[in-house]
Amino acid sequence: MPKHLVIVESPAKAKTISKYLGKDYVIKASYGHVRDLPDRKLGVDLDNNFEPVYQPLKDKKKVLADLKTAAKNNSILIATDPDREGEAIAWHIQHALKWKDSEVRRVVFNEITPKAVKFAIENSRLIDKNLVDAQQARRILDRLIGYKLSPILSKKIRKGLSAGRVQSVAVKIICDRENEINAFVSKEYWVIEGRFEGQKTKKPFSAKLFAIENLQNKSDVTNEKDASAIVTALKKATAEVSEVKTSPQKRNPYPPFITSTLQQEASRKLNWTAKKTMLVAQQLYEGVEIKGEPVGLITYMRTDSVRISDDAKAAAKNVISSIFGTDYLGEGAKGKAKKNVQDAHEAIRPSYPDKLPASLKDSLTPDQAKLYKLIWDRFIASQMPPAQLNQTTVIVNANGSDQKVYLFKATGSVIVFDGFLKLYAEGSDNDEEEENAKLPALSEGEKCALHELTHVQKFTQPPARYTEATLVKILEEKGIGRPSTYAPTISVIQDRGYVTKDKKTLLPSELGMLVNTKLESYFDAIVDVDFTASMESKLDEVSHGKHEWQEVVRDFYTPFSALLKKADSEMEKVDTSRPSDEICDKCGSPMLIKAGRFGEFLACSNYPDCKNTKSIVISMDIPCPECKDGEIIEKRSKRGFVFYGCTKFPSCKYATWDQPLKQECPTCNAPIMFKKVNKKFKKETIYCAVCTPQTK
Repeated sequence: MPKHLVIVESPAKAKTISKYLGKDYVIKASYGHVRDLPDRKLGVDLDNNFEPVYQPLKDKKKVLADLKTAAKNNSILIATDPDREGEAIAWHIQHALKWKDSEVRRVVFNEITPKAVKFAIENSRLIDKNLVDAQQARRILDRLIGYKLSPILSKKIRKGLSAGRVQSVAVKIICDRENEINAFVSKEYWVIEGRFEGQKTKKPFSAKLFAIENLQNKSDVTNEKDASAIVTALKKATAEVSEVKTSPQKRNPYPPFITSTLQQEASRKLNWTAKKTMLVAQQLYEGVEIKGEPVGLITYMRTDSVRISDDAKAAAKNVISSIFGTDYLGEGAKGKAKKNVQDAHEAIRPSYPDKLPASLKDSLTPDQAKLYKLIWDRFIASQMPPAQLNQTTVIVNANGSDQKVYLFKATGSVIVFDGFLKLYAEGSDNDEEEENAKLPALSEGEKCALHELTHVQKFTQPPARYTEATLVKILEEKGIGRPSTYAPTISVIQDRGYVTKDKKTLLPSELGMLVNTKLESYFDAIVDVDFTASMESKLDEVSHGKHEWQEVVRDFYTPFSALLKKADSEMEKVDTSRPSDEICDKCGSPMLIKAGRFGEFLACSNYPDCKNTKSIVISMDIPCPECKDGEIIEKRSKRGFVFYGCTKFPSCKYATWDQPLKQECPTCNAPIMFKKVNKKFKKETIYCAVCTPQTK
């Protein structure tokens, strides 16, 4: 008979842990949170010190009953994730099942390995109420903002809008950048580049004009006339190398990943969203089957610490020695210390550094393999030595026919010792970033031939719009949100329609700009970056016992409630409707295009005398494959989901969730193909309903 009940969040984690513990342990999953604030009401008693009113989640009643049964005659160990959220889940499980503090022990491990799990069980502790309070404060603040502010936005702008402590600041950051871009005045400039050849090596190299007469007098060519005059003056120029400066440089390895840097690098190198990165990382952390056995391959993926255990460093050194040799052993990358870091955690690293990415390819999905390799490479490289480079700068003086001396500059670098670069180089947010060219050996006083001269018109560019990678970076730098919030924040601002995505670029929608303007006018503290960052710091201090959580909530809510009253009475209602070509079939008035919770629809302009509304019909220009008489149009279900049906409904009840495509099947020549989208795995399948029907 078992003696101990171990509770984790997921079945995958339970499966991995169960193989490390013997028959004295039974492992059960809570499937995440088991209770929360109610769905359809505030659930916070404003008159009773912000006391939350929690209730069991509807789909967790059976889970709770199962946990209660399993706990009989067993000691109770709760091994949920090692962060505030995990601590809160543990506390909610305890209180939902009315277990006493003395009956429950908290088990915390950063990686799912036999050593880590057994050590955590041997060193179990009580649930940390400070961590729970910090999570409660966040949850209640978010609930107060969501339930109190969102109705005002719905009333004044349009139904279904929402605001949030972190999401609204993220939208503001994106809107502010758009305003910068719109206000930017582009200036013309010209780049003049020469193609030179040294007298000794006879190897060509390129250099750009950067100064005239002396190094301090930087060239500033702003029009074609001046650029052409310089090119003319240099047509028969004599040139010589005036300076060759070589300086050794050291490039240090990057520290192992934390949540934000992992999301940034996966965006740059894999073109993944933050949400997808965290989903795949969760799979690697909780356990993947390797030769029939579940193995947790990485440490916990929600962390802001770059700390690495001594055991992990030693394992990395063994790997580096065996693959690259002892010359590639380093002292370990040094990360910058940050405020409020949860340093009990480690950085994100492989749980077993000796499990090389190539050896796991057959056991992992393609996405899992890509992310594991990224994490493994970064970690191993962090324990390798710096790269040693020689940076060379060459100045070439060209004597123009106008008696002026034109100074051209070329820079290049040579890797003397590759160090960590042998394995890993960080991606760049700038697609146009140039690498330093390789320069031939040149000496001061050496004559050069000028073979070619080009002049190219360019314009100064506004600051770049944010990508997911750069948005995560700025949120982290400003102290907005925490590792667990980056991915859901980016998802929700897109789901709400405040931000759209064009390839990698995040663009504020017209709605996003409008909502941001209103929030700035009436709730400046909600979208103020510094205020939100200071609130985040206070919430962190709650976790260290420096503040009572109710005190932090009260300090926010007292002025916030006054702003709510002011906005409710003073904020003008915004009419976001626009005219259409449709005429109301009931009263003959023009129909307006309005935005609702589930997208746009047509409504009579004679409201409230006429309350006629109609769906906006989007024709697919495809005959109905069932009745042949109707046409396929895009429709929406009552819950707002898009599907496709026949215009002859209800006489023809043909409908499909998959998008019909007006293209012929290459196999059976059927006139229609269909596109099936798996949203969970971001996968699209094009199929023929005749020769390759899909299972429902």
